[in-house]
Amino acid sequence: MGPRPTGRGRGGPPRGGPPTRGGAAASASGGGSAVYTVSPHVTTIGVKRTAFGTSGRRMEVYTNHFAVKIPEAVIHHYDIISPSEKTLPARLNMELITTLQLSVAPDIFTPRAVYDGRKNLFAARELPFGPNIPSREFEVPFNNKSYKIRLTKVAEINPEVLARFLEGKQSHDNAVLTAITALNVVIRMEPTLKYPFNVRSFFTDKETKDIGSGIILWRGYFQSIRPAIGRMLINVDISTGTMYKSGALLDLCLEFVGRPGQHLALAPRKGFPDRERLRLQRFISGIRITTNVPGQNTQSRMPRVLKKLSTAGASDLTFTMREGGTMTVAEYFQRTYNFRLRYPEVLCAEVGSGALIPLELCFVPPGQIMRKQVPPEKTKDVLDFATKRPEDRLQSIRNGLSVLEYGQSEYVRQFGLVVDETAGPLTINARVLDTPVLRYGRGSRQPTIKPANGSWNMMDKKFYNPATIERWVVVVYERQQRFTAANAKEMVDGFTAACRDVGMIVKDANPIVRWENGQGNISAQLRDAGKECMAKSGGPPNLIVAVLPEGGTDIYTAIKQCMGVATQCLKSSRCFRARQQYYANVSLKLNVKLGGINTIPDPPSAPFLTDPNNPTIVMGADVIHPAPGSEGRPSFTSLVGNVDSDTAKYIAASSVQTSRREIIEDLHIMARHMLDMYIKYRRNVEKKANAAPKRIIFYRDGVSEGQFDHVLKQELPLLQQACEELNIKPTITVIVVGKRHHVRFFPKNPADGDRKSGNCPAGTVIDRDVGHPTEFDFYLQSHGGLLGTSRPAHYNVLYDENNFTPDGLQSLSFALCHVYARSTRSVSIPAPVYYADIVCSRAKNHYDPNERFDFSDSATDIEGSVADQSLAKFKSLFKPLHQKMATLMYFS
Repeated sequence: MGPRPTGRGRGGPPRGGPPTRGGAAASASGGGSAVYTVSPHVTTIGVKRTAFGTSGRRMEVYTNHFAVKIPEAVIHHYDIISPSEKTLPARLNMELITTLQLSVAPDIFTPRAVYDGRKNLFAARELPFGPNIPSREFEVPFNNKSYKIRLTKVAEINPEVLARFLEGKQSHDNAVLTAITALNVVIRMEPTLKYPFNVRSFFTDKETKDIGSGIILWRGYFQSIRPAIGRMLINVDISTGTMYKSGALLDLCLEFVGRPGQHLALAPRKGFPDRERLRLQRFISGIRITTNVPGQNTQSRMPRVLKKLSTAGASDLTFTMREGGTMTVAEYFQRTYNFRLRYPEVLCAEVGSGALIPLELCFVPPGQIMRKQVPPEKTKDVLDFATKRPEDRLQSIRNGLSVLEYGQSEYVRQFGLVVDETAGPLTINARVLDTPVLRYGRGSRQPTIKPANGSWNMMDKKFYNPATIERWVVVVYERQQRFTAANAKEMVDGFTAACRDVGMIVKDANPIVRWENGQGNISAQLRDAGKECMAKSGGPPNLIVAVLPEGGTDIYTAIKQCMGVATQCLKSSRCFRARQQYYANVSLKLNVKLGGINTIPDPPSAPFLTDPNNPTIVMGADVIHPAPGSEGRPSFTSLVGNVDSDTAKYIAASSVQTSRREIIEDLHIMARHMLDMYIKYRRNVEKKANAAPKRIIFYRDGVSEGQFDHVLKQELPLLQQACEELNIKPTITVIVVGKRHHVRFFPKNPADGDRKSGNCPAGTVIDRDVGHPTEFDFYLQSHGGLLGTSRPAHYNVLYDENNFTPDGLQSLSFALCHVYARSTRSVSIPAPVYYADIVCSRAKNHYDPNERFDFSDSATDIEGSVADQSLAKFKSLFKPLHQKMATLMYFS
C-alpha cells in the first residue's frame, strides 16, 4: 500500500511512558494526557495514537454499540466472477448465489457461505472443489436464463490478525481490512436475503409513513462491525428508507405530479407539459415494474426496469411491426389481447428491452428503495419520521435486536461470531470539556460570556467589531398591495433598531424602498436601485436588502449574482409584524458580511489560536458532489480560512472540478490565495510585524476512511507547495472531520443530559472505548441538541507537526465551534468547516441564471464525451468572486 506517515507528522516526538496492559495500554487517571502505547513496528495511515485526553468533567454514557466475540476459526475468502455477464444488480447477484447454494450445489455449500452481492464470498470451511483445485465454475439457471459463475479461492483469513490489530500490535493492512469486511458480510447476510437493503442498512414495513408524492418511508436498521481499542464492536442504529409506493404505477405518477385520481392529467394531448414529463421520468427511471393485462394470464413474473417515459400517449404512439406496417400501442393491445385501454391518451413506460407498456398496465412491487434525492417539499416529512429523542432512539435500537436476530442467524452461528445482546448497549466513559469564554465589544454590559450547554444570547451586548451601513436600499419583490409602504417602514424601523442595538452604525434610517417585479431583469433592477442611491446620497450602497415572496428561489439566485455589494435577503412572511429577535438574528449575518466581527474567543480560553508569537491560520475544506447519475454536472470545492489574529474573520475561495472527484484539484491555488490574504491582512490591517502564519490547522470535511491516504498523498503536498511558493514554513496539522456515521451517545443518568432535549451536553468528548485501536481520533459533540438525537463529529488526525495533545486538540476544536457568526449557539463542527460547506452549496450562484444550468437534484445521464464538454462549460462560465467581496464573509 506504499509508505505512510507514521508518528506525529515530520518527526514530532511521541509522548511515551510505560504501557499498563499488553501492546496497547492506557491509564485512566492522573494529570495530563493518559498514556497509550502502540507497538513501534505498527504503521498507520494517520497519526499514531499515543495518549488519551483527561480534562473535563466525567460522566457515563450509553453508546449504540454491542460487544462482539470474534471467530477463532479460519475464514476462507473466494472471489466471484461472472464471465458471461456485465455487472448485475446486487439483488440479482444475491438471488443467483442463493440458487447456487440451495439448488445447484448444496453439497458443496454446507454450511452455507456468505456473499456481499458483488465479488466477495466467505465460507466457514474450505469449499470441497477437489484436491489442489482452487477454482470451479458453476452454471446457475434462474428465470429461464443460465448464468455462469466462477469461484476462486484467494485467501485464508486468520482471526489472530484481527486480535493483534485490536491490541495495537498489528498494522491496519489489507489482511485486517478483509477480516473486518468478512465479519460485516456475515452479519448482513440474513437480513439482506429477507429485506430491501442499501449498503449497510436494511428496511422493514413494520413501521411506515406515507408522505405523498408516491413515496413511503420505512423504518430501517444500520449495522456495522467496527474495531475499537481491545475489542470488536457492532454499531447498530435506526435508519430511514425512502421507498416507492407499491401498486399501480399510474396512481404513483399521478401522486407525484399532484393530480391524484385525474388520470388524463398524464395525457400530452390533454396538455401534460413536457417539462413535467421529464421531471416525472427522472423520479421513476430505474424503478422495477411488473405488467398485467386484465382478463389475461400475462402478468410478468420477472420485474422489468423502467427506462423512460414516452413523449406521446398510447393512442398516438406508433411502432413498426416485424412483419411490416405500423400500429399504435393502443391498437396493439386491442388486437393482441382484445383489451381496450381505459386511458389510451396517457403515457407509456419504456422498459430496458425497448418495449412500450401503457402506464395503466404497470404495477410497482413493494420494497423498492428510491435512490433519488427527496423532493425539497418532503424533507420536513422525512425529518419528522427520522427524528427521535435520545431515549426513544435508544429504545428503538434495543427493539431492533429482535429484528436483527443475531442469535437465530445460521450465518452468524456457523462462523462462530457472538454478539452480546443480553448486556445491552455499552456503557462507556465520557468527559464534558470546559466551555470557552467569548468576548464581545465595547459598550457591552457583559463583555465576556461563558455559554451554557452551547447557547447564549445577545442581550445587552455589542459586537466585538461592529460594521457601518453607509448607504442602503430596500428592494421589495412582493406585490405592493400585499407588502405595503407601511409594512416596509415597519421592516426598516425594526431592522435599523436591531442593528443599532448590537453596535452597528446605520447612517440612513430612511433608505430608498423600491417595489420590483421578480419576473423582470433582476440585475438591471438592482443597478437602477444603486443609481437612485447615488443620486440621493452621493455614493453607491454598501448594502442591498431584498424582500422576497414565498418560493422566491430564482430571485434569490439572481440577486446573489450582484457580487460587488453585500446583499441580505428577507422573506416577506417573516417581516410582517416581525419580532425583534428575527432582526437580531439577521444582524448576526449582516455584520460579518459588511466586514465586522461578532465575537472572538477570549485569549485565555484559546491560547493556541491567539498566541501572538505563533500566528495560526485555521482552514476548512470541503467538496460537494452532484446527485447520483448526474454525469453532466461537476463537483464544487471550497476552502475557507481566517485572516485575523482572533480566528473570527474568514474569507473563502471556491472552484469547480471533475464530477465526484473527492480530492480538491485546485487546493494549491486556493491555499496560496488564502495564505497570501492572511499575510496581507495581518500586515496592512492589524499592523503585525510577524505577518506570516507559523501554524496551519487544516480541517477537511467530507472524506471517507478509504480516502484518508489520498488526502495525505495528494492534498497535503499541494498545501505544502503553496507554503513553499510564499517562502513560509508553517507547521501543519491535518484533521478530517466526519459527520456521516451512525455513532451516537446517550446520557446514562438523565440528570447529566440536556434538560430540554435529553442529549449529552455540548462539549461531550469520547476518545477511548469506541476509538480506533492505533490512530489518533475522537468524537466530540460540540452542540446542544434541539430536536432528535445529536450526532457527534468524528475527528481523525492524519498529520501533525504541531504535536497536539488530545486535550489540546479537543479544546481547540470545541472553541472553534463557538465562533460561527450566524448563530448564538455552538455548532456541530468547527466554524471554518461549516463555512466551507455553505460556500460549496452556494457555488451555483457563481453562474449567470440566464445560462439555464440545471442544478436540480434530479439525475441526468449523458455520455462520457458529452460530460467532458459539459464540465469544460461549467469551468469556463464559473464567475470568480468579485474583488470587493474577497475580504468579506459574503457567504454568511
